[in-house]
Amino acid sequence: MQPKLRMTKKGTHRNNGAIGALLDEYEKSIAEFKEVIKDITSKELIQIVDSETKDEDCKSIQTIITHVVRAGYTYVIEIRKWLGEDIVYKEKEQLNSISEYNKALDTMFAYNEQLFKDYPNIKLEELNPNKKVYVRWGQKYDVEQLFEHAIVHILRHRRQVELFKEKISR
Repeated sequence: MQPKLRMTKKGTHRNNGAIGALLDEYEKSIAEFKEVIKDITSKELIQIVDSETKDEDCKSIQTIITHVVRAGYTYVIEIRKWLGEDIVYKEKEQLNSISEYNKALDTMFAYNEQLFKDYPNIKLEELNPNKKVYVRWGQKYDVEQLFEHAIVHILRHRRQVELFKEKISR
């Protein structure tokens, strides 16, 4: 079953080829992620599925979704910092239900979309490595690459949740 996609195309930025494509694909990845998590119970949400990992963000479905939401903010905050804004990173916020996480994912996406409303002429591609966004985890991206990373990040964790669900159902 295909997830329902919102893709309302609000604002002229959604009609811009490259920006519109990035936002549409980002929104699609979130819709697919939400489709995978929709039937997770409160018990399954908090169940430790990988007790051996050293990554605190990958022990349960709850920690994964919390990480996905926070990372979605972090990418835009990195860009806003690069643009000169004085802005702080969002703290992790563990929620207690899929409904709450769905709202958090929607709010996070709206925050991403707001970047293009605030900076309608933002340069997506930057070939000069010295002018790229240097992120706190040590890599350099241009805006387009960082958004592409954000999309794939959700896809990777969607797959991880699918695998966790298989382990839980055994």
